[in-house]
Amino acid sequence: MTKIFWRAASTLLTLASIAHPLFSDTPDDAFQVSYAANLAVGFSNINITNAGSVNGYEPTGDICVNIYVFAEDQQMISCCSCNLTPNHLQTVSVTDLISNTLTPGAPSGITVGLLATENPTGGACDAGAIDHANLAAGMRAWGTVIHAAPGGGYSVTENHFLPAQLGNSDELDKLGRYCGYIEADGSYYGICKSCSPGAAGAAKQ
Repeated sequence: MTKIFWRAASTLLTLASIAHPLFSDTPDDAFQVSYAANLAVGFSNINITNAGSVNGYEPTGDICVNIYVFAEDQQMISCCSCNLTPNHLQTVSVTDLISNTLTPGAPSGITVGLLATENPTGGACDAGAIDHANLAAGMRAWGTVIHAAPGGGYSVTENHFLPAQLGNSDELDKLGRYCGYIEADGSYYGICKSCSPGAAGAAKQ
């Protein structure tokens, strides 16, 4: 069933990509990517803020942070979103991102994609309903990562999420469509928990 699900999604993505031109006006920081590793060893968190690049006042300057989580085998296993007002600071627990996955099992490492879209009304955000015309600037994100230490044990580092180019419609269509399928057909599986106020670090179990 899972293979049929993703095969149907891939077919629609191929057809959709034909209709979209190359994106030349995408904000450089609208799409950012990082990872989390050694998830069985300890806890990791993602801290996100809105720099106010769209507008310094709410709700005109609000952005949606749309979160897409991929397992090591490249399947999207969860998605969710949260609203960020200008200069707002929120945190996302990686544990929450993998606690209600679409497919069974908990991965030991994940890739996380963050996509910022404008939310000038301050309304509800939806990671399954995104559009190139609404991509937003100003998102900043950091993630804590647990690494195996050379001398044994584990250490914690914090990394910036890095901007990634959305050179054409394929990746943007995939993010929105796969998340849309999860929302429509996942029976609530694959919907991760949203953001919480403030910031958090990481700790070994």
